[in-house]
Amino acid sequence: MKFEKDETFFLGRFKSIGFAFKGAVKLITTEHSVMVQFLIAVLLIIAGFYFNITKEEWMFQTLTTGLVLGVEGLNTAVEKVADFIHPDYHKKIGFIKDIAAGAVFFAAMTGIAIGSLIYIPYFFN
Repeated sequence: MKFEKDETFFLGRFKSIGFAFKGAVKLITTEHSVMVQFLIAVLLIIAGFYFNITKEEWMFQTLTTGLVLGVEGLNTAVEKVADFIHPDYHKKIGFIKDIAAGAVFFAAMTGIAIGSLIYIPYFFN
């Protein structure tokens, strides 16, 4: 595959956006954990409209959703690269994959905390 530099700035940016969108679709349609997290994100959007959450709550919810899905995407990329480099089980590869999964855990726990802070008061009022 030959590397070709984009001749124009804007054409290159549009191509990059296209590749990013294609990657997001692949992530959502092929990775079960992302499918679940994306479904939760959709449910949270519906809940946000139902409870008429504030602009600040929308900002926190949007940032947290992006954080969780973004970190999960990076985790998936790390796992795919690790599996490509060393398809069989290897202790060091397992360690790397566990660390990447741990990052998703931290992001997900942050998401649960923020979601709880936003929605629990709406359930009790």
